[in-house]
This record gives sequence, C-alpha cells and structure tokens, in this order.
Amino acid sequence: MTETVKLRLDKWLWAARFFKTRSLASTAIDGGKVHYDGQRAKPAKEVQIGATLRITRGTEVFEVVVRGLSEQRRGAADAALLFAETEESQQRRSEIAAGRRVEFGVRERGEGRPTKRQRRQIRSFFGE
Repeated sequence: MTETVKLRLDKWLWAARFFKTRSLASTAIDGGKVHYDGQRAKPAKEVQIGATLRITRGTEVFEVVVRGLSEQRRGAADAALLFAETEESQQRRSEIAAGRRVEFGVRERGEGRPTKRQRRQIRSFFGE
C-alpha cells in the first residue's frame, strides 16, 4: 500500500479486488456501475483518500470509503486495507443474502443433487 499522488479509478478497483481485471473495472465504470462521490465517473478519474464509492457488481451493491491507494494488486488481506465498507452497506448486503437463502431454499448438507423424480416434483410445484 503506497501513497501515490495519482491513481486511476479502474486501477484502484482492480487493486482493491472488486474486479478481476482492469478491463472489467473499466467496463463497469463506463456502464454506470460505479459512482464516485455520488456522480458517475470515468475510468481515468483520479482517486482520492476519503472518497465514497458505490460499486454495483451483479446483485451486490457496495458502498465504500477509500482508505488507501495502491498501484499493485496484492492479497485479499492487503486489499481490505484500501477501503472501509459502510455499516448500512454491510447490513443491506447481509439482509439481501439472507432473503436469497430463504427464497432459494436450503437443503440439508449431504443430500446431494435432486433425483430426476424430485426435479419433476419441483417443476410441477412451481408450475413449470
């Protein structure tokens, strides 16, 4: 984690491990999935410590505050030092995850995949 003067937003998102590649980070920014201090940003936007980012990745929405800058992608423990997720964001994501578990249904561990007969019963139950 180095204190650099200038760092691109797409490079920071990649180093903080929100996206696997800079190209994916850049595409997400261009698609409006990343907001910098409440505004849409461009991939070359200069990241400042203390800035608030809203990152939408699939069904997850992260609201984070930039705590550090790094030009290199390192391990997850080092990447976690680059940002702090807000309490509201953590709570909202955990509620959505809990709702998804209830909605999807939980199977007992070790039951394995449903049999062909069970799949037919599931499909008929949901009206498919």
